[in-house]
Amino acid sequence: MRNKRISLILIIGLLMAAIPAWAHHAFTAEFDANKPLKLRGTVTKVQLINPHSWIYIDVKDASGKVVNWAIEGGTPNTLFRRGIKKDSLPLGVEILVDGYQSKDGSNRANGRDITFPDGRKVFLGGSSPGAPGEP
Repeated sequence: MRNKRISLILIIGLLMAAIPAWAHHAFTAEFDANKPLKLRGTVTKVQLINPHSWIYIDVKDASGKVVNWAIEGGTPNTLFRRGIKKDSLPLGVEILVDGYQSKDGSNRANGRDITFPDGRKVFLGGSSPGAPGEP
């Protein structure tokens, strides 16, 4: 009986450990490589969380209405290695994002690069097509 209980606990533990892997997704599951976009907007929120970081920006659409976009980047560790920390993107700073539209047409994108006001360009560390190797 004791061996069955230990086996059951081990199996449950292994299944629980696999849950984060199921939650992770590939670029092609959510984003469209045939829909590249450029967004210029001001940073409203930065979340350096696993498995993907998120940068939120306010962008004016064609009619002048301000729309908030969620930009997916790589893991916090990948961004840190590329020189991006939370204080690198202060709220209100204007950035240019090169990325790819979400397949569902929502205001979400996979960010490939961001360009800062000083002209510095940084790869966001995501899984977009043509992603460069590690620095």
